[in-house]
Amino acid sequence: MSDVVIVGLLSLVGTIIGTLGGIIATSRLTTYRIEQLEKKVDKHNHLIERVYDIEQHNAVMDEKIEVANHRIDDLEEDRKD
Repeated sequence: MSDVVIVGLLSLVGTIIGTLGGIIATSRLTTYRIEQLEKKVDKHNHLIERVYDIEQHNAVMDEKIEVANHRIDDLEEDRKD
């Protein structure tokens, strides 16, 4: 084999190894970043659930306050009579 063919084959092997190494490194980095984004999304979703629970609790408390105000109004009216 001539020297030119050997150099060409070595260049081809080096290019293939470099390309595969780059693909693997990029794949690992992409996987890592996706995992980090999933963690952030989970935190965000948990926060949304907590806010929803708080809003429900506030709605119940507002209803209770409204009922209490009506009772007070009724008692004040009874007292006036």
